Amino acid sequence: MPLTRDLLDVTTIYHEPAVDAFPRGREILERFPDAARIPVPSHWNIPELHGNAGSVEEWVRIKRSTLVLGVKKGLSMRPNGRSAHFIAPSTSNGCAMACAYCYVPRRKGFSNPISLFVNVEQACAAIARHAGRQGPLPEPDTIDPERWIYDIGENGDLSVDAAVYGGVRDYVELFRGLPNAKASFATKAVNRDLLDYDPQGKTRIRFSLMPATIARVVDVRTAPISERIAAIDDFVAAGYEVHANFSPVILYEGWEADWRDLFAQIDGTLSDAAKRQLKCEVIMLTHNADLHAVNLGWHPKAEDLLWRPDIQEAKVSQGGGANLRYRTGWKGKWLARFKALLAEALPYCTVRYAF
Repeated sequence: MPLTRDLLDVTTIYHEPAVDAFPRGREILERFPDAARIPVPSHWNIPELHGNAGSVEEWVRIKRSTLVLGVKKGLSMRPNGRSAHFIAPSTSNGCAMACAYCYVPRRKGFSNPISLFVNVEQACAAIARHAGRQGPLPEPDTIDPERWIYDIGENGDLSVDAAVYGGVRDYVELFRGLPNAKASFATKAVNRDLLDYDPQGKTRIRFSLMPATIARVVDVRTAPISERIAAIDDFVAAGYEVHANFSPVILYEGWEADWRDLFAQIDGTLSDAAKRQLKCEVIMLTHNADLHAVNLGWHPKAEDLLWRPDIQEAKVSQGGGANLRYRTGWKGKWLARFKALLAEALPYCTVRYAF
């Protein structure tokens, strides 16, 4: 994906003082020599960014024009057990894109542009030590049949990060050399520079997919759905394991027909080689009252789809947040219906994880 002015035109860099002590930090600063540099004590505490709901113009402007650079303090692995076995120390937090349902702004503040962590060597060393202590995967499971899976992109989109600096390549190269581990990350962008990373089957990319008519409303500043689907064959040929991330599944009048059309598009586009390795995750929409209030200020059209108190209920998430999810009982029925549609249209696409 070219680094276009539509997505990123960096004019301001907030940075922790130690950033230029790291090669990847110097790389970013040298890449944007004309950007204003503003030292900050912590990437977590920037009043101009965090807590600034702003207007739609400010929301998008900040994401386009601003980078935050920091040093990752915590390098521990968190057990996951759903999409991955472990959540690795991520290379970033925040995103240049602006999906209306994104959970990251709830945790860090608005508008939450890309924050890149420059101590990549330290993070890679921590992952290698952890993987070395794990030994072989004891037995096949729904996460992977052979290796421990580490999610390396929990709070950002690494396809976009890779257009800014080489930290993503560092991670892919790390896992290429770990015999018992594999990296994984979800993306809504298509960055063809990643095709040259030579992952040798040790990185799993999960392209997030939903009906295009809905994506045009809620997947703000992302690659078109058709472009994501068209890229799958090329990434498989380049040595990636490529899965689909059907997320979020949003319920509305006519959702079943739209998903049938999407499944037909996938089936008609993918090569046999891509189909043989295809698996997926299915994640029903989770929303949040605070995010709803902010979205009303910059993108109210999205809330017509996301805010459905008639079919949603409050629930405390695994991370302790107060969120809205589709009502218990009904959610299970809708999820079962979704999986039935998927099995009918894409019988070769195994559901690894559904929630």
